[in-house]
Amino acid sequence: MKTVRAALAPCTIAASARLWLMGFGLLILCSANQAAAIGIELQPQGQIGADLRKGGEVGRIRIAQQYGLAYLPLMIMRQLALIEKHASAAGLGNVQVHWTLYPSGEAMNQAIRLGFLDIASGGVVPLIRLWDQTRGGANVKGMAALASMPLYLNTRRLKVRTVADFTDADRIALPAVKTSIQAVILQMAAAQSFGAQNYNRLDRLTVSMPHPQARDVLIAGSGGITAHFTSPPYQNEELADRQIHRVLSSYDVLGGVATFTVMWTRSDFHELNPRTCQVVYSALKEAIDIVTKDKTHAAEIFLQQAASPYTVDFITKIIGHPDVEYTNVPTNVLKYARFLHQTGGIQLAPAKWTELFFPEVYDEEGS
Repeated sequence: MKTVRAALAPCTIAASARLWLMGFGLLILCSANQAAAIGIELQPQGQIGADLRKGGEVGRIRIAQQYGLAYLPLMIMRQLALIEKHASAAGLGNVQVHWTLYPSGEAMNQAIRLGFLDIASGGVVPLIRLWDQTRGGANVKGMAALASMPLYLNTRRLKVRTVADFTDADRIALPAVKTSIQAVILQMAAAQSFGAQNYNRLDRLTVSMPHPQARDVLIAGSGGITAHFTSPPYQNEELADRQIHRVLSSYDVLGGVATFTVMWTRSDFHELNPRTCQVVYSALKEAIDIVTKDKTHAAEIFLQQAASPYTVDFITKIIGHPDVEYTNVPTNVLKYARFLHQTGGIQLAPAKWTELFFPEVYDEEGS
């Protein structure tokens, strides 16, 4: 099977965070090379129309995604210009959609808090953290779920069969130390293995690294990385290598199916642009419907958007796996919130999942 070996600019999340804090305004004007240096891949965008505020709402939407199949609905929305399609049908005119690729939800949260991003997407954990941090202020909430899928912790060390087998010689790559959804699931696994008070016992072994780069070094056995807590399709590609095996699945830790990725935005953006947010929501539902009805077509779009040499059959099988579901309905998100509250990651735990999301998703079937 062919694999992706994308040329990535060397970066760490720590370095990225420092640059974010030093000056967000630079992101607006930075060149492609500067963006790559802080782990952000600028995406091409369509031509902007003359009418930027049709009907009093924004004429430009800035949306960010991360790496992997968990963001397939967003890739379909971009490939088929679904937001533009629904905006036109809703009488909003020529709306510009500006897509960017971020290395982690934490980086997106920094951007969205300061207004340099309208809609973020990522694991449930970054949403919950920002919801807690912005209560009474920006009041960030989720717009919808994107996907439920298991996340695998893979390793190339034969003797590591459980999290208790990791030693100081190991280094576990994940999107962002302590703040990513993978980091929190690892803490949950540590709490189950070593006791609740030792939930952070494995944090010292973790390294922030984008999934594509982590996959490359794990398969190559280089860079000191011995394990990778990842997501589809990277985890599937890693397991195709006979020297790599799975230590655990997130579903093992969570006790079943749970939402992985979601979309979120600030309350002021949601309130000032209700028709625009409905357009995005409608475009998302259409994209999910496309995945459900034609997985092969969805796989082809992923390969085009990701510039990936995976085969259509390889991606289609992942999309069609019984454990993978693309849905806008959140599932078991309170499990993350309760754990974060118990370990001091958030000050207040939501009493119900609806506190974390805007009303559009409340009445969806299965919610």
